Amino acid sequence: MPIKTKLLYITNQICGSGGLERVLSIKASYLAEKLNYEVHILTLNQGGTPLFYEFSKQLIYHDITANGSSINYFLRYKKGLRKVVDLVKPDIILVCDDGLKGLFVPWFIGKPCPMVYERHVSKNIEIKTDTISIVQKIKLKLVYTLMNRGAKTYNKFIVLTNGNLKEWPINNVQVISNPLSFYPTEFSTLENKKVIAVGKQCHQKGFDRLLQSWKLVTDKYPDWKLEIYGTIEPSEGLSDLANTLKIDNHVTFFPPEKNIGEKYKSATIYTMSSRFEGFGMVLTEAMAFGVPCVSFDCPYGPSDIIANGIDGFLVTNGDIKTFSDKLCELIENPELRQTMGKMARKHVVRYQPEQIVPQWDVLFKQLIANKPS
Repeated sequence: MPIKTKLLYITNQICGSGGLERVLSIKASYLAEKLNYEVHILTLNQGGTPLFYEFSKQLIYHDITANGSSINYFLRYKKGLRKVVDLVKPDIILVCDDGLKGLFVPWFIGKPCPMVYERHVSKNIEIKTDTISIVQKIKLKLVYTLMNRGAKTYNKFIVLTNGNLKEWPINNVQVISNPLSFYPTEFSTLENKKVIAVGKQCHQKGFDRLLQSWKLVTDKYPDWKLEIYGTIEPSEGLSDLANTLKIDNHVTFFPPEKNIGEKYKSATIYTMSSRFEGFGMVLTEAMAFGVPCVSFDCPYGPSDIIANGIDGFLVTNGDIKTFSDKLCELIENPELRQTMGKMARKHVVRYQPEQIVPQWDVLFKQLIANKPS
């Protein structure tokens, strides 16, 4: 039997319900089962926590335990990285860690083989509020400078959209989009009076903006419901905001849903109110079920995915009134929903794993071929 190429993914944890975990479950499984790679995944402080998504049984797992003071944490993490790298002897190392430390892994362990960084979020993830002080701007500039410096140490730096290219003033950057989670044979009838959104409750996802928009929708269409699925964070105050807006009977918050496909299938419209994104995989998932999307044209992702006015609507980022108008336009026009839904299913085929993951296969072969002997 031919010797398999060894891939080592370094990440934080893969037990959560986020987009990074979803993507890794699809991509790593495809690489192992379809393209015959030996795939290892190295996590941090995951222990025996069960996985939210289904990963291939062919994957090989490693876990580092790091705790204590900042110095002890760093030293244990660094030692754990080196130990696993020495054990696995990978042909390629891939880092999927959107934190600052992920950008400096080549400095922690050297470069025993070609190394690839996968960026799953926008740099804007560092911004936690709508208003930024001068001190915060200075801090952000410093953080961005460190990010750029760390990014240059990788052989290849992968972003998810053409928009993301603008964030990274480096020469080793390349776009490879996220693969689609599923492409069902059964899809939405677009007849239920239901609008959904998916994502954890945080500043980035902009659910506060969605609720303000939904208030304008329910004033006209009180029989329509909004469902939001994702990790519930009480400190975000979304339930309080719904009460203040007097729409608490028109919106329901749900925890992460493992079988999210059934929720897309029962929905008529999908909404994305994010202030910024790395990609917006939820858009592709909803579109696979033939559900038209209304999204803010935030940096970055929606404009790569949605063809405005053809398979969904893009709205100027933060324009709450127009966002509600587009929702109402779809509510009022069943024929428009059906037309957009059909186009959405047609257009999203380009994100199927068999279209996306082979791009990684090509990249890996190039990196190995160009590796110094």
